Amino acid sequence: MKTAKILIVDDELELERLFKLRFRKNIRANEFELVFASNGQDALEKLQSDSLIDMVVTDINMPDMDGLTLLSKLKEINQNIKAVVVSAYGDLRNIRTAMNRGAFDFLTKPIDFDDLAITIKKTLEFVKQKKKTLNQLQEMQTQMIQQEKMSAIGQLVASIVHEINNPVGFIASNIDFASEYIQDMLKLLNLYQQQFPNPGVEIQSTLQEIELDYLVSALPEVISSMKTGTERIIDLSKSLRNFSRGNITNPVAFNLHEGLDSTLLIVKHRLKARKHSYRIEIIKKYGSLPFVDCYPGQLNQVFLNIIVNAIDAFDDIAQEYAWEKTKAITIQTQACADNDWVTIRIKDNGPGMSTEVKEQVFDYLFTTKPLGKGTGLGLAISRQIVEEKHGGKLTCISTLGQGTEFIIELPRQQYYPSNKLKCDHVAAICGR
Repeated sequence: MKTAKILIVDDELELERLFKLRFRKNIRANEFELVFASNGQDALEKLQSDSLIDMVVTDINMPDMDGLTLLSKLKEINQNIKAVVVSAYGDLRNIRTAMNRGAFDFLTKPIDFDDLAITIKKTLEFVKQKKKTLNQLQEMQTQMIQQEKMSAIGQLVASIVHEINNPVGFIASNIDFASEYIQDMLKLLNLYQQQFPNPGVEIQSTLQEIELDYLVSALPEVISSMKTGTERIIDLSKSLRNFSRGNITNPVAFNLHEGLDSTLLIVKHRLKARKHSYRIEIIKKYGSLPFVDCYPGQLNQVFLNIIVNAIDAFDDIAQEYAWEKTKAITIQTQACADNDWVTIRIKDNGPGMSTEVKEQVFDYLFTTKPLGKGTGLGLAISRQIVEEKHGGKLTCISTLGQGTEFIIELPRQQYYPSNKLKCDHVAAICGR
């Protein structure tokens, strides 16, 4: 159970001792953590520096800033915080002013600590429920953003793939015909050379000018190169189509290796050596996987989020200081013995995360990237896709200076309610 953090605001120093004495059992049981401020200004500074404070218990009459002024400023800092006013000035005017400024409750001095304990419990339950509701709304909003994003990507990619496929199809077909025609023409040219070894001065001069021997040897290589380039465009087109399969309404059997390879092809340009003079090596340790019932486009989005985050981490290293190790992203897949669950591990040897960052990495809107570069939605959405949409599990292992590993565990068959209950047990069987 999370320890509730309560800020006590009162200029009477003796109250700090009384609060600690009265709530000592709650403090020892890690139910409460009490923080103290001597006036409203001091309280504001503590609230601004500590986002984990759940509620405020405040007096009214204090120096520098009184309790009623503090109440009016609480919403500017955190709308989830609720305040209980405890004051000797219990007249109706003060009570109405406090309630109008957002106070959750009002108690009078001298403090009845039994009554206060009940009020604190009630307030914390309200705050907890409010946060839960807000989180649910944020999750719904995140899901809507994800659905709209995947739908938009799917439509855009489908349009692009369609526009690419038509001309590339023409080119691919014509290259085959051109190759045949050129071979026939070269065959005929060879016959001419055999039948007419002395073609005349003008033709001989032209042959030397155009370097016929070089053209005859280079032309098949040119055609082969064109064919290779066309095949790469076709492969990229297929990868885009596979990656963006976001309009699927029901789970389909999918080859996860195909999804991983499509994702890697999408980010291939970021893996090559660039201005920071380094390249990122991709190490594949693919096991034998069964087809998995899933939403392919959404899982591909998870793969993309994790891999792009690893690449961004390498970029941060390159900008800050030299990194001696070879930069690598290792992708390992395996199935459990009964093939009911599969595991995908995506590990980098980058800078890793601090404990504080790791604890928040899946939080909604949390990001360590600079303004304009990160939204804080990628990993929050990824966890929802894996755990809520597929009944799997997404976890993170990271040590500062040693890299980061994301572990995706998925049931082979489509989601059923008991999957979540089985997840930890299956993970243990798979060797986690």
